[in-house]
Amino acid sequence: MSYQQYGIDRELVERVKMKMKNPLVKERVKAVLHGVNKHDLQDRAKVRGLLSRIAKVLGENLSEKQSSQIVNFVLAQKIDPNNTFHLIKLWGMFR
Repeated sequence: MSYQQYGIDRELVERVKMKMKNPLVKERVKAVLHGVNKHDLQDRAKVRGLLSRIAKVLGENLSEKQSSQIVNFVLAQKIDPNNTFHLIKLWGMFR
């Protein structure tokens, strides 16, 4: 299922992808996500907090609607950051 089906704007995704090409920004985002596990990514409050911190690192001002759409997307993916298959699936979704 595509992120666009959750109402997430393609332009936002492209902006974030461009910003993530900056090694300094990428390392800051990785630091925010360090130690995050499958259970954290199924907790709405934790995902919302992570999203807020990452948006700040990226300099993105997300509306409440955008935040809710992204949180719903993350929860629906049932991501396990320790499962290589899950990471490859996500990578393919955003290529």
